[in-house]
Amino acid sequence: MSRIGKLPITIPAGVTVTVDDNNAVLVKGPKGELSQVVNRAITLEQNDGVLTLSRPSDSKPHKAMHGLYRALVHNMVVGVSTGFSKTLLLIGTGYRAEVKGSEVTLYIGYSHPVVIKAPDHVTFSTPEPTKLVISGISKQVVGNLAADIRALRKPEPYLGKGIKYEDEVIRRKVGKAGAKAKK
Repeated sequence: MSRIGKLPITIPAGVTVTVDDNNAVLVKGPKGELSQVVNRAITLEQNDGVLTLSRPSDSKPHKAMHGLYRALVHNMVVGVSTGFSKTLLLIGTGYRAEVKGSEVTLYIGYSHPVVIKAPDHVTFSTPEPTKLVISGISKQVVGNLAADIRALRKPEPYLGKGIKYEDEVIRRKVGKAGAKAKK
């Protein structure tokens, strides 16, 4: 059985999960609401604040869908109750971020500032000028936006300049001077 798919999803207080006839799951919580259409082969059962997903057979496609839809529904429940966030660090001389309303302006070494608008249910914050926190209820949207911002100026291995995740480790390379010193 799928190790991820067989895990039950506990529904916290304040969160409601409804499944309609088309197997669409709607999750409402204090932070908002999310919906996802689940394949008809996967059945959902809700008992005493616990949601379980089951599959009809042990075929490879059913196993794959079982784990996938369990993870998607679990991420929706977590998103509407606590939310998700990604932290990006801007490393480099003059690199900084400024939040104005629902958009962030990045100064990352280009001749012009880069302005990014926040999608629905996503907020930007800057606890420090070189730290950008992206928060939202959808794990997919927050992750994609963080990856898109990181792609604007990927961290380079020689000086470490660029935009990186807070917990990311950049493997540094030795430059020309260091290579000559080894001989």
